[in-house]
Amino acid sequence: MRPPAPPALEPEQAMPPREAFLAPDEHVPAERAAGPIAAGLIGPYPPWVPVAAPGEVLTDEVLDCLRGGVEHGVLVPDAADPSVRTLRVVARI
Repeated sequence: MRPPAPPALEPEQAMPPREAFLAPDEHVPAERAAGPIAAGLIGPYPPWVPVAAPGEVLTDEVLDCLRGGVEHGVLVPDAADPSVRTLRVVARI
């Protein structure tokens, strides 16, 4: 597995990280997670470098990287769902 090269993993910062982290949130299936704003940090291990931070718009490239990593045994310990089947995103109100 080879991770995508930048800028594919440089998501748009849609809101300040603190605001996104403290905002009302919801869990969405990974298949529907492209487009919403991440509500928490998501960093695969190894190397434990964040792929998504609170406030960033989740993209197909980010989701593909996370799912591909999990399929190859990479851990995602700081995600709300380490299997990455669902992701915690800022609730759409």
